[in-house]
This record gives sequence, C-alpha cells and structure tokens, in this order.
Amino acid sequence: MKRYESLFILETAGKEEGLKDTIDKISAEITSAGGKVETVQKMDKKNFSRVADKKHNSGYYVNVIFEAQPAILDQLKHRFAMNPEVFRVLFTDAPELKPAAAAVQ
Repeated sequence: MKRYESLFILETAGKEEGLKDTIDKISAEITSAGGKVETVQKMDKKNFSRVADKKHNSGYYVNVIFEAQPAILDQLKHRFAMNPEVFRVLFTDAPELKPAAAAVQ
C-alpha cells in the first residue's frame, strides 16, 4: 500500500451546516474503495484568489491522508468528480512515516 495526501475543496453554497457529513462521506468513499484513512484535517473556508465563476467564489478545504493501492486512485478520482459536494480534489504522494528514533542515552 502507498500513502497519499488529498486536498478537497468542498462546495459551500448554503451547505455549511452539513460539512461534517460531507467529510464523513469522503472518508467512507476512500474506505469502501479499499483505502485506509489515517488523518482528516478540516481547514477553514477560503476565498478563491481567481474566481472563474461567480457561483463558486470560496470553498472549504479538507486535507485527507490515506493508504491505498495505486490502482484505486482512478476510481476515487471518478467518484469524487461525480460528487456534487466536491468542487475540486487533488491527489499527491505523501511521504512515508519515519519511525521515531530510539532515545540516545
């Protein structure tokens, strides 16, 4: 399994109260595809510096670190592209965790 880091920009138009449900759905999608979610970090709502569409001028950012087989990334990209609650998503390789060094006496 390989570690991945994904950045989600969530659609916020009138749905700010359901943000936790959307994040839970994202984690469930990753898990159902065969991945293992390590960390979910909810960031703040941010305004876009370049607004391409007046309907989308800001979004909630969520960072998810998970482990999965490389073969499921295309499946996840397709699922999230079809999800109306996800405005954008970006997957990158996450650095491997380094074991904590033993205490030097």
